[in-house]
Order: sequence, then C-alpha cells, then structure tokens
Amino acid sequence: MIARYLWEAGSVIIGLMGLSHLRATLWTNKLFPRNAALIEEMKKSSVVLTEELTMWKAWMGFNATHSSGAMFIGITNFYLALTSFTFLQSSQFLLICTLLAMGFYVWVAAKYWMKIVLGMLSVATACFIVAYILMMMNKG
Repeated sequence: MIARYLWEAGSVIIGLMGLSHLRATLWTNKLFPRNAALIEEMKKSSVVLTEELTMWKAWMGFNATHSSGAMFIGITNFYLALTSFTFLQSSQFLLICTLLAMGFYVWVAAKYWMKIVLGMLSVATACFIVAYILMMMNKG
C-alpha cells in the first residue's frame, strides 16, 4: 500500500509541476525574458531549419509541449496507480519508462534549471524510486 501512495505522490508532484509550467507559459509573463528587446528580436529571428518558425514561437511551443509531457506522466501514472495498481506493478515497461523520464528531468534540472525545480523533481523521483523498490520487494 505504501508503494501505491508513493507512486501517486510522485505522480501528483510531476503533474502539478507540468500544469504550473503550462500556466506560466500561456497565461503569465513569468517565462519571458526580462529584456523586452530580446523578446522582439526572438519574434523576428527564425531558426536555421525554416524561416516559418521564429525563436519566439519555438520558445513558447517548447514550453507548452514540455508542460504537457510532465502532465501526461503525472496524470497517466496517477490514474494507473489509483485504478489499476496491480497492472502497473506488473508492467516493467511503464515503471522503467517513468523512472527514466523522471531521471532525465532531474538531470536536465540539475544542469539548466532553478534549484526549486530540481528539488521538487528530486522528491517526485525519490517517491517513484522507493515505490519501485517496494514493488520489486513484494514480488519475490
């Protein structure tokens, strides 16, 4: 039962982080550069790949899809833990994919993001890891 609660806790944390990031991206200016001239330059500058895509559109699109990925991990894992924990326990593929995704988020956070984000991701990842260990111990 503890494994289930830990898996749900990790899921809620990453899901809410994704939702918060989406809100900050689309409905606030919190992820905008402080330099207004840089925003204008990003809106005028296209990427090498195609002139259709400006750096501003790429920035906003990246942040929105990044948010949806975190929300997907959180919602899917929470739903499976809540409604089909036995199935989740038996699916090494889903468990390992979640652990790898969370590990990647932690690595990126450590390298590029704010300490608070790293801390929250580390807590969520620790919940998933401990839950996974408990699941594996209960199998044998």
